[in-house]
Amino acid sequence: MRRPSAAKGDELKAVAPDFVEITDRVLYGEVWEREGLAPRDRSMLTIAALISSGRHAQLENHVRFGLENGITMKEMEEIMIHLAFYVGWPSAVVATRIFHDVVKAREAAAGQ
Repeated sequence: MRRPSAAKGDELKAVAPDFVEITDRVLYGEVWEREGLAPRDRSMLTIAALISSGRHAQLENHVRFGLENGITMKEMEEIMIHLAFYVGWPSAVVATRIFHDVVKAREAAAGQ
């Protein structure tokens, strides 16, 4: 399973190493490693929560992790469509653009 990390590169670690350590150990360690949900399901829930709450700044990383955790392109599209009607079209449009950017970055990396 691929799981997120609080440290995007080392930028947060440079100014708040304890914050990064606690986040990685508790949230992305203990919580994400629990057996009750598969990583794919945790990714779906996290993506839905971020879109629903308008927390788009962290969405890029979680869309990437979601794809790595087994969410298919079609399922990701369905997440966007479904949430558009429940949380608002503008949030879903922003999320779909982020999804697009993640896919294009993955394609570019694969082409190297």
